[in-house]
Amino acid sequence: MSATGPLILGASGEIGRSLARVWAMAAPGAGPGLWQHRPGTATPPDVPTLSWNILAEAPPALPAGLSGIVVLAGVTAGDTAALALNTRLAETALALARAHGIARVLLASSQAVYGAHPGPAQENSPCAPLSAYGAAKLAMEQAMAGAPEVTALRIGNYAGSGALFRAARQGPVSLDQFPDGRSPVRSYIGPVSLARVLAALLAHPGPLPPVLNVALPGGVEMAALLEAAALPFTLRPAPATALPEAVMDVTRLEGVLPLPPATAAGLIAEAQAGALLG
Repeated sequence: MSATGPLILGASGEIGRSLARVWAMAAPGAGPGLWQHRPGTATPPDVPTLSWNILAEAPPALPAGLSGIVVLAGVTAGDTAALALNTRLAETALALARAHGIARVLLASSQAVYGAHPGPAQENSPCAPLSAYGAAKLAMEQAMAGAPEVTALRIGNYAGSGALFRAARQGPVSLDQFPDGRSPVRSYIGPVSLARVLAALLAHPGPLPPVLNVALPGGVEMAALLEAAALPFTLRPAPATALPEAVMDVTRLEGVLPLPPATAAGLIAEAQAGALLG
């Protein structure tokens, strides 16, 4: 691993800021990194930053010795044209890597590419995204297919972030409850674990696969997470269309980095470390 560490694109977003808070602790050998943010946006705390509007400006000078590029920057909502910017961001990152001789680009994709696959979804499972966002991420992956520098990371739900936690912070949310008594079970990862995963992938001496599922092993109930975070919720009978479980198989990732099983308490502790929860 270089002393500089990686260039992280998209550091002013929720995931980027939480990663920056735990990076030195979770990935002490990875170097401080260089954390890009758009001009006028808040900078992540206590890390070297780079102000750059990726799609509107030529890239600034970069330090030597970057270990890779991590692309967290992306568009999560909007019309087709807006969501298509995810592909443009990936293409810009790849061009930057090639211009500077950087051999590894880790590209944030999403579990959403699998759609309603109940799991455990493997990297070669069929992709049938249900949302425009999932379709845009899949299109981004397809545009990068064949680029040896790129590994697309299909990241699971992020503990402390996303629609569930945003809604729960505003008041009780209503969770589906299935006939076995459980609430929805999903794949999750938190900022500490994600930082460790990124550091391990950047340092991995051999080639990486073009696609990797990124989550902690196993699934966690949404109700268990909210209970661990002391956030209020209610339960309602699940409609017939609700999906009880959607988890990813992370065997391929565990070949690079041993991972502890997902637990509600552990994920909430990670979210708190990343200042996603109080």
